Amino acid sequence: MAPVSLRTSFFVAWFTRFAPLVLVLVIALVYARSLHVPFLFDDADAVLRNPTIRRLDAWAIINPPADGSTTTGRPVVNVSFALNYAVSGEAVWSYHAFNVAIHALAALALLGLSRRTLVALDPSAATFSPVLAALIALLWALHPLQTETVICIAQRTEALCGLFYLLTLYAFARAGAEPTHDSRRWHGISVAACLIGMATKEVMVTAPLVVLLYDRTFFARSFAAAWRQRRSFYVALAATWLLLVYLVLQNSGSRGVAAGFGLGVSPWNYLLKQAEALVLYLRLSVWPHPLVLDYGTAVPSSLAEVGWQGVAVLVLLGGTIWALVRRPVLGFVGAWFFLILAPSSSFIPLITQTVAEHRMCLPLAAVVVGFGCGLIRRFGNWALWFLAALIPVLAGMTMARVADYRDAITIWTDTTTHAPNQARAWTHLGAAYVAANRPSEALAPLDRALAINPADHTARRNRALALLSLGRADEAAVIFAALPAREPGEAAEYFALGNAFARDGKFPEAVAAYTRTVTLDPLHIAARANLGNALLVSGRAREAIAAYEAALRLNPSDRRLLDNLAIARETAAARR
Repeated sequence: MAPVSLRTSFFVAWFTRFAPLVLVLVIALVYARSLHVPFLFDDADAVLRNPTIRRLDAWAIINPPADGSTTTGRPVVNVSFALNYAVSGEAVWSYHAFNVAIHALAALALLGLSRRTLVALDPSAATFSPVLAALIALLWALHPLQTETVICIAQRTEALCGLFYLLTLYAFARAGAEPTHDSRRWHGISVAACLIGMATKEVMVTAPLVVLLYDRTFFARSFAAAWRQRRSFYVALAATWLLLVYLVLQNSGSRGVAAGFGLGVSPWNYLLKQAEALVLYLRLSVWPHPLVLDYGTAVPSSLAEVGWQGVAVLVLLGGTIWALVRRPVLGFVGAWFFLILAPSSSFIPLITQTVAEHRMCLPLAAVVVGFGCGLIRRFGNWALWFLAALIPVLAGMTMARVADYRDAITIWTDTTTHAPNQARAWTHLGAAYVAANRPSEALAPLDRALAINPADHTARRNRALALLSLGRADEAAVIFAALPAREPGEAAEYFALGNAFARDGKFPEAVAAYTRTVTLDPLHIAARANLGNALLVSGRAREAIAAYEAALRLNPSDRRLLDNLAIARETAAARR
């Protein structure tokens, strides 16, 4: 790369000294409004329905639920959620603050990696590399395509893996520029970061390969030389795969119902979908609109549906392979993009999300670096000013996107606008209206979801809850009875059904619903108390006594239960 000299050496010195601080402050400012975004999408499984994070129990924390949810096989992420829970319980602010901090640290790691890489590529570029590296880090960190990764709490898996991935490379780059003693220390840090990353997300599997490719491209200049000079380092780095293998095998070699073979989506159909996805990711990298929180689970049925995208991906992949031989730097940028996406965007089906913007968290760096360096080569100094001018534009777009996440109704309305044929988005929108106590507005999106996917049981369940809130308990009861068992999750729904029947004076129906509730959840005190009430009003005082006594065994000091028990006993005695 030809050196580019800036007109103002003072500007270079200032930018070099304060770039890290500016980077962190700008990220904090742009994402400040995300601290109050509610739990969305997969966040509930990651936090609210994750029993292993409730206490700082070391054994429980490092053994997250093996149900294929967000933290399965990812103990480092589970530990981070446990720390958040210890700080703020189910209050969202600490989870979001932690996500923003991870993103800022990853941006700092990219800043350091970019700067050292530019110098390794061309030592004469030391005069401008701090500025270009800072601009690359800012463009990456403030790009709107990052919003899902930063804002959705469950996507900490992607953000945290990205951080350890970048730290692995940064520490290796530091080792290449340090004396022998210090290089060993930095090699050790690189291996440690890689090991922790393996326990964070499966995408980390490609990190040792990318480090080797980085070494060959910027330091050793050949694979043979890289192996000869740093054999012990690469052996240690490869050994980190053993931890990932253990974590995968611990969960039977798959991610439960979320990913793997034999789950209803063939590798070929999933691969076809990824051709479409890769082209979409590249387009969103250049023009990040519209962004969509959930693209659904659909896959193409034939090659004809994604023909031109498949050709485009093959051309890019072939160009990357050619460049790895003839233009190693350009080849490394392409390999960075494809290798990091390979675990999620190739042939292994991830059936719960076939396309997801958060997968571009790290690959986006390759696009930004390629774009920035290409402009520098073509336009010299002026490219730096152009890149700097893009920063406030991206920051503004990202802040606007953050605003879309301010509540569940807003983000799911936005999603259904841009993905109107995606049933799950309509289901989430309906559920958001139910949670906001706006049941009449929930029916239309839930009906739309069922029109697209009649087998959507979640939509039916939320429709029943909306009907309950509207006082239409009989209709809700019919829906609940037809739904597949979801023990013990349906206990709360039957409790709500019982309450609705009781309000309508339909006490025999209320008794049936409350009985179902306590069968599913024997510790549900309110259901046992309400069961006693419904039985008492129905003239079944003896059965009411048993219900009240069962509730009192769970809460012996409840004064209202004691009073109701006394009334039930008096009523039973009077009827003898």
